[in-house]
Formats: sequence, structure tokens, C-alpha cells
Amino acid sequence: MSRVYTLIFDGYADWELGHALAELRRYGKVEVVTVGFSDKAVTSMGGLRVIPDKPIEKVVIHDVLIFIIPGGYMWEGSYPKDEIEQLLFSLEDAQKPIAAICAATTVVARAGLLRGRKHTSNSLSYLLKMVPEYSDSGNYVSSLATKDQHIITASGLGSIEFTMEIFNELNLASPEMMAIWFDAFKHGKYPESAEPGH
Repeated sequence: MSRVYTLIFDGYADWELGHALAELRRYGKVEVVTVGFSDKAVTSMGGLRVIPDKPIEKVVIHDVLIFIIPGGYMWEGSYPKDEIEQLLFSLEDAQKPIAAICAATTVVARAGLLRGRKHTSNSLSYLLKMVPEYSDSGNYVSSLATKDQHIITASGLGSIEFTMEIFNELNLASPEMMAIWFDAFKHGKYPESAEPGH
């Protein structure tokens, strides 16, 4: 079975990945692979020191179930644009799902992958400010997360919705299970029949 790949880098927003990765492993029973711009350890925004499983150039496209990109201040400045875009174009050509949250939405916007697709971000004004070449505001959706043609985008405030869109794209859990999960984590409505932590 293909594996979930997620990019990590110095200052990545660790909490934006928390729900998605935990539930992909728990409910989806899939392996998670971390990818870095090198094989050196990185430190998340929350101070977690993580060693990537492999550098970005070693990603095998046919092994990717979905590629997840968290937010981080790096995306609002200088970053290895050619390296990440080369991978994104390869994933797009293979029709592999890409999921970007918060500032990472600017990465897929700069790569031109949002054109003709419904998408969201931290706000429309944020995309316009951060990506001067962005010109697809007619397809912008004012929601916490959305997906269109294998591309998932989310606001930095929408990690719960981001997780739901990833599961909807991959079809790894029943709609009933995901509805229970959403009510629990979004609204604090934990089912009485369930045991805490399960």
C-alpha cells in the first residue's frame, strides 16, 4: 500500500499536522513518511526536533498516497522553490493528492496548481498579498478547508476540516466514523458508547 508523505522543515507548524497524521495512522492504518529538504534534523515551531525519513529528492512518486505540506514562516520568505515545485509537478502529473494548509497554500499557488480549482487559504487577501502572480480569485472559497481535483487546501485555523478533507479524498474511513470524529474534535460531542482514547 502507498504511504502518506509529509514535508517537514525548520519552523513547520507541527499542530497543523497533528490530527491528520494521527488519524491516518490510527484509522487509515497507513505508514507516515517524513520528508526534508535534506536529511538533517529540523525543529518545528513548537520545538520538536525531528529527523526526516528521507530527503525530498528521494521521494518515489508511485509510493505516495498523499503529500501533505504544513504551514510555516518559511513559505512567506525564501525557500527551495525549484525543489518543492519539481516534486509538486511530478505529483500532479501522476494525479497524486496534495494537501496544503495555512502558508503552504502559497506554495501550490506559486506553482500554478490552484488555477481552475476551488481552493482556500488563510484569506483571499492573504493569497493576493503573498502571491503577486495569483489571479484565480474567482475560484477562492471562503471556508476552512476544501478540495478539488486532488488538491486540498485549508486555512491555518482549519486543521480539523483539513483532516476531514484528507479522509474524504482517500476514502479511508466510513462517513459515519468521520462524522462521529468531527463532532468529537470540533464540537466536543464525544459518543457515550466510546471509550476515551479509542
